Amino acid sequence: MEVAANLEWIQEKIGQACARSGRNPDDITIIGVTKYVTIERTKEAIDAGVKNLGENRNEGFLEKHSHIGNQAKWHFIGSLQSRKVKDIIDKIDALHSLDRMSLANEINKRATVPIDCFVQVNVSGEESKHGLEPEEVIPFIEKVEQYAHIRVVGLMTMAPHIDDPDQIRKVFRNLAQLRDRIRGKNWTHAPCEYLSMGMSNDYEIAVEEGATHIRIGSKLVGS
Repeated sequence: MEVAANLEWIQEKIGQACARSGRNPDDITIIGVTKYVTIERTKEAIDAGVKNLGENRNEGFLEKHSHIGNQAKWHFIGSLQSRKVKDIIDKIDALHSLDRMSLANEINKRATVPIDCFVQVNVSGEESKHGLEPEEVIPFIEKVEQYAHIRVVGLMTMAPHIDDPDQIRKVFRNLAQLRDRIRGKNWTHAPCEYLSMGMSNDYEIAVEEGATHIRIGSKLVGS
């Protein structure tokens, strides 16, 4: 399986989704989720043109980062334990899973530069998913203004893994509407421009509903 061919195919699908929704494909960042693949396959993805990589475990991230360094932009997309913040926070370019004040406090304490953070929102209400309830998001973002090292650049969610495209679309649309409300407040600490949503099974719907960052694992780099 060639990563380059997969990337070309995904870019074509993104282009079609953008055409349907009146968007520019240049506004979509593809994050190659490399958590299940080797360092060699990750390097193949970089060589193919994937410049943003997503990892969700400290150990896997640190191992790959030690070999690849700043050849890519690093997105930490998994739930992050507060006690492990110190190991990774100055090595990542963005965190996609800010979901509690204790984590915000630890990031602010450990980071040496402002960190781009996506607030994780549990739009679908599934008990198995991490994230704030939608109604908790604005009060939470108001509170993190006290932390100089946190910059809320967007919101992140995961849709349910189901076959109903209308339900998936509703989740993404609700996140986009919440993002618009926050962006309209013109907060310096929370420009909230971006939407991290859509994975291998539903990224075309996500793009149609405004995703700026899509997280693609199996369809791009395999498993």
